[in-house]
Amino acid sequence: MKRFLFLFLFIVAGLSYLFELDEFLAKEFKIFASIKKSYIETYINISERFANHFEQEKLIIELQNENLELREYKVLYNTTISKVDNLKSFLENIEIPEVNSKIEVVRVLSYIDFDDFTSIWLDKVPSDNKISGLISENYAAGISMTKNGKSIGLLNGNKDCTYAVFIGDEKNPGIATANDESNLLSVKFIPVWADINIGDEVMTSGMDNIFYEGLRVGKVIDVKDFPEMKVATIKPYANPLKKRFFYTYRANSNIEAKDNNILENIENKEQIKD
Repeated sequence: MKRFLFLFLFIVAGLSYLFELDEFLAKEFKIFASIKKSYIETYINISERFANHFEQEKLIIELQNENLELREYKVLYNTTISKVDNLKSFLENIEIPEVNSKIEVVRVLSYIDFDDFTSIWLDKVPSDNKISGLISENYAAGISMTKNGKSIGLLNGNKDCTYAVFIGDEKNPGIATANDESNLLSVKFIPVWADINIGDEVMTSGMDNIFYEGLRVGKVIDVKDFPEMKVATIKPYANPLKKRFFYTYRANSNIEAKDNNILENIENKEQIKD
């Protein structure tokens, strides 16, 4: 019975559309026209609202994803700007020596030991075991060497950081090394006859082939006399503990080759004499 009733209603609906019964009812009975118009408008409004709702949800998701991406770019931008500013301030005051040498920029990676701020890993692949000078803002800042196949930096104040210096206008020789006070340096092995005064400027001598001659180190603030030598306490110019970039200085390889040839000639002469 139910199936018959459903089939009957389906046939009636089909025939009504087939013979345009709805238009006839709308013309003859105004109430059907109003119901039809209201139904169509309601259907259209609801459809538009659903469409707008889903479009807005889609737009919100897209904007959220774009916002996350922009945040990542902002972090990357700020990090890059910070690195550029640090490198810019690092490059402003450097003076390349007028010698045939090799100057490279190296970046600090991290401390070697967390309880020692004067020993650092450097972002550089070592080519040999030669000691190089570290330069910061035209000042001697320490030395670079190889440890376990990696480049390390020993900054001023490290007990293993030593290099040759001249003191004052007379260029009295000495060896700069660590001091008991972390913010100071000592210059040892100064000849007892040397005339050293407070305020004398200390510069690298280049005699150890680590730095070139004339790179500023600091000024003398105290002098002590010992039977076999003098020891000067100096206030260094460089503050390497705050730096993330350094220059490494390497003497010209031609000079090294020439020195090796001289040593070989001396050894050959000594062998001939023997």
